[in-house]
Formats: sequence, structure tokens, C-alpha cells
Amino acid sequence: MKKLLILGWGILFFLSYQSLYAQFKIDGQILQRSEFRNGFGRLISEDQKPFAFIGHRARLQAAYEMENFTFYMSIQDVRVWGNTPQVKASDNFLSVHEAWAMAKISDTWKVKLGRQELNYDNFRFLGNLDWALQGRAHDFALAMHEKDNMKFHFGGAYNQASQALVDQPFLIPNQYKIAQMARYENKWGKVQFSALFWNDGREWQNFDTNGALLEKGIRYRSTLGVPTFKYNSGNSQVSAFYYHQFGKDIAGRNLNAYNFSIAYNHTFPINAEEGKVWTVSVGTEHISGTANNETEKNNSYNPLYGTNHLFNGYMDLFFVGGTHEDNVGLEDYFVRSRYAFNKKFFLQGDIHAFFAQNKIFRLEEPGSSNQLDAYFGTQLDFSLGYIVNDAFSIQSGYSQFFSTDSFAYIQNNNNPKGTQNWAYLMLIFRPTMKNKFIGILL
Repeated sequence: MKKLLILGWGILFFLSYQSLYAQFKIDGQILQRSEFRNGFGRLISEDQKPFAFIGHRARLQAAYEMENFTFYMSIQDVRVWGNTPQVKASDNFLSVHEAWAMAKISDTWKVKLGRQELNYDNFRFLGNLDWALQGRAHDFALAMHEKDNMKFHFGGAYNQASQALVDQPFLIPNQYKIAQMARYENKWGKVQFSALFWNDGREWQNFDTNGALLEKGIRYRSTLGVPTFKYNSGNSQVSAFYYHQFGKDIAGRNLNAYNFSIAYNHTFPINAEEGKVWTVSVGTEHISGTANNETEKNNSYNPLYGTNHLFNGYMDLFFVGGTHEDNVGLEDYFVRSRYAFNKKFFLQGDIHAFFAQNKIFRLEEPGSSNQLDAYFGTQLDFSLGYIVNDAFSIQSGYSQFFSTDSFAYIQNNNNPKGTQNWAYLMLIFRPTMKNKFIGILL
């Protein structure tokens, strides 16, 4: 009995001692989003009916922090209401979103290993895909050197599908086999700047008619860019970004592609104390593409791992989930306007005019010079956000796309509906996160 008491006091003393140097934090979030889809993601045809559903994401996030060391894990449940029977022992909707450890090497150096979000700049090329309920994370090794306004991050990944005993084809769809990254950012006075290099190696395979592997290899697509360039002057800001891609696509074609944007943003502080502000953004984004009669080379830029829902309209018709990839590209001319009535409530309206960046031909007419008009259509996006309290916010939106025959042809839709629209209502519970809204850009 005496030994048990001594052991018990020893454990209590050890835990008390550890608590002086370590902290265990636990929090979470829940998103509930209902959607009405009548042309979301792809044009809907006259013979198709719209679809409505409710989906959710629930995340449990825990961090164990010691001096010079942090362990973090995020577990999430993503599902659509009704896709699981009421009486069921298990399902496939629970997963690990993040699981990483970070060690502090010095006052300016850290190393982070494991499954983690890569969330940089305006999330155009590397983002955590927060809008999508499942999100995005990478299995990655990252070194971070940060001092004052300067940040230099670099790292890489080497992926396999399993713990095999002999060499196996890497068959995970839309996943790189090897990646390397280097990113630098700094701030000088009114100028904010970042530079990025990303090298993406994807495995290709050739199989015979019986399914036996004949050969395989890795082809590399490299992206070099300036993800952030901002110049601030009073209530005005000029922002821009540029990316260039080169190397080989997965089919082995030479790749030469680009993506750039420039925008002018202005804020009118009507009543700064109450948070009453009107903000306007005017700009354009160009994403290079390949003419649809070209087969020898590839000029189609791919934003790869960005939060692409933020760009080119909220109906996700371009570069989300594989839409419009390896296509004729896009020119997006936009005006965004947000009016904040106070610090908790805003309304926003955006308008986009979309054009093909490269030429479109009717391929079913061989030898014909029948070139289609480059105009894809116009989209209107309306968004609303309201912060109920520190833990709970409400967000909703409505979008309508006015399509053209050129876009219907590119989408291989011979009979699109006259009305293409989408609406959603989202309840966001994030008690410990500063960002109370998701998937809205100004």
C-alpha cells in the first residue's frame, strides 16, 4: 500500500512538472452547408434536373506543445446527410486531415514533418482548399527560416501507395510521386513580395493488353512564379501575381504555360469606428490554354494545388476538381464590390466576363476554318456574411451563369438549360479561428 501511495504521488508530481513546460490544446470546427446545384461545376442540360443536398465537415483538432516541440493532429468527418444508414457500426467518412510534428531548431529555424496543409499567399497555387468539405493536405517535409518580415520555406515529398516489398506502379490519381518546393517572402515599406518554385514529378505507366506493366517513369512539371506582389498606398492597393510552367505533362508533351493577374483595390471607409466600409476590386486574370486542334504541344496552365473556388466565379466552372484542365485556357475580367454595414455583417456582389485564352474550332468539321467566338459567358455572384458571435457565423450566396454556344461546345453539351444557377447556405462553428468566412475573395 505504501509503495502504491509513493507511486501515485510520483505520477502526480511528474504530471505537474510536465504541465509547467507543456500545453495540451483541443478545439474543433463544424461546417453545415446546404446547396442547390443547377449548373454548378458543369453546365446542366435541359433533360437534367437540379440537385440539392446538405453536407457537413466536423474536425477535432488537438495540439501538444512543449518547449521547442509541437505535435498536432486533426481528425475530420465529412459526409452528406443521409448517405449513412441510421444503424451502422462503421463507415469510410472519418479520416486524418493533418498529423505533423514540428521541432524548433533555433530562434529562426523550424522543421515540420508529416501530413500538413500548405497554405500560402492568396491560395491560388498552394492552398488548403478550405471551401471543399474534405480540404487538402500534403505528406511533406518542410524547413522554415523566418526572421522579422523575411520567410524562407523549402521542402519536399516522396510518395508511394503502400508498404510493398518490390517496386510497384504508383496509381494514386491526381497525385505527385515527387515534389520539391522553395518559397521566399519579404516586405519592404509599402511593397509585399513573394517568390515560389515548385517541381512536381508524376509517374506515367504503359501496360500491355493483359494489364502487365511494360514501362514506367516520372515526368516533371515545374512552376516558377511571383505569387504575391502588393503595393499599398493609403486606401488603395495594386496586387498582382505571375506563374510560369514548363517541363513535360503526363503524356510527355512539352509544356509552356502561364497564369497572371493584376487588380486594383480601393477601400472607402464610411465609418471606420462602426466598421462600415465599402471595398471595390477591378482586375483581370489570364490562364494560358491550348487550341483545341493542337495535339503536339501543351500550353495549358494548371493551378494544381490551389483553393481554386476563390477564383473565376463561385460556380466552379473553371479549374476546380479537374474542370477546364488541359483546355483552351481562360481570360477573366472581374469587378468585385463588398459593403460592410458593420464589423459583423457584409453583402458582396461580383461580376465576371469569361473568354477563351486560345482558339476554339469545331473539330467535327475536318479541314474547316470554322472558329468559334472566344466569349464564354458572364457570371454574377452574390454573397452574404454575418457573424453571430465569436464562435458562430452564417454565410450564403447565389450565383447565375449566362452561357454562350462556345462554352457549351467546349463542355460538350449540345442542349444546355437556359438557366444555370447555384445557391448555398452555410453555418460555420469555429470558436478559436479568426477566419469566420470561407471561400469568398475580394
